[in-house]
Amino acid sequence: MRKSEAEGLIDEAYEAWRAEEWHTAAGLFERVLARFPDEERSAVWWYDAALAHKFLRNWAKAHELGREAAARAPRGEGDPAFWNLGIAATIQGDWATARDAWAGFGIELPPGQGEIEGRFGAACVRLDTGGEREVVWIDRLCPTRGRVMNVPVTAGRRFGEIVVHDGEPTGRRVVDGREFPVFDELLLLTASGLPTLEVTVNAGEAADLDALVDLFVRQGFGAEPASALQMLCSCCSEGTHEQTRTVHAGAQRVSLAAPEPEARLLLERWAGETVVGRSWSGLEAVG
Repeated sequence: MRKSEAEGLIDEAYEAWRAEEWHTAAGLFERVLARFPDEERSAVWWYDAALAHKFLRNWAKAHELGREAAARAPRGEGDPAFWNLGIAATIQGDWATARDAWAGFGIELPPGQGEIEGRFGAACVRLDTGGEREVVWIDRLCPTRGRVMNVPVTAGRRFGEIVVHDGEPTGRRVVDGREFPVFDELLLLTASGLPTLEVTVNAGEAADLDALVDLFVRQGFGAEPASALQMLCSCCSEGTHEQTRTVHAGAQRVSLAAPEPEARLLLERWAGETVVGRSWSGLEAVG
């Protein structure tokens, strides 16, 4: 392959890129890179080829080509080649490469080897399964993984599962004056063994519902009153939204994440803490 032919293929690759024909674009980049891996512009082509495979959710190829892109990127300067490699390596379970990628990006990690179990703060993730979209809170374990801390209402999703999210925020949530990013989910990495239940509760005061949620949380479980959920249009969801958690008294459905026997015991304990004002009925598994 002559350089002039390579230039033509690169032009075709970017035409395919603009049309979001990721498979075609990646293939053209790879053809050129097989012959010219270390030209002055090759680092960009390695990055774009890896990124195209990321868009295709072809994580093995994103990992393979991402390593080539990161090898040609400056370390410690926030180069996105390291970020995309960190995502792909995490999904592939290549923790040594993931750790090196985050360090190459410029992120300080907790010391150790293997799976990263850090405390990177709270954030939100927009779940997307079969067209349904729901924003949930996560506890970030590393730059791209988080444990779901809500009880999702989306069918098939569970409290405690670990998801991988993208690196570019697509929205913000503001709570008590503090901003939290909203990331898009890339995939469900680790499923949760906690089933989702629903129950009808009657609470005399809003504080009674808060007490129910706190009781489940202290046991490592989840509880989500229906009155705490907020419905947003896609435009608002992808913008900056000031979020206040409000629950109201009275009868309502509550989603729970707990084994059914433990959920019954906790509901009985909650209802028995006051003489009047608290009751529950209709506990059932929903997912």
